[in-house]
Amino acid sequence: MVRVETFMIQIRVDQLLAEHGRTFYWLAKETGISHTTLWRLKKGKALGINFETLEKMCQALKCQPGDVLALAHMKKGAMNGAKNGAKRRGTGSPARKKQK
Repeated sequence: MVRVETFMIQIRVDQLLAEHGRTFYWLAKETGISHTTLWRLKKGKALGINFETLEKMCQALKCQPGDVLALAHMKKGAMNGAKNGAKRRGTGSPARKKQK
């Protein structure tokens, strides 16, 4: 088994709220972002973040997008990970053509 590091974007909403002495409820009310959306971001369940959502969070918390987002890497035991696949494909390789 080969250990492969993969990268994951984390949303640092809990840390930022703690630094500002604010609550999760306050952020939802202040930004107009639904509680469900903020919860999914907080728990790592969201597949992405809308720029408008990120901007509202930054305005409310008086921070930059880089303060909200953090790149964290995790180790996984896998034979074919993202890191190995990227090396095989290389950068700048043309996209595959559809077969007819």
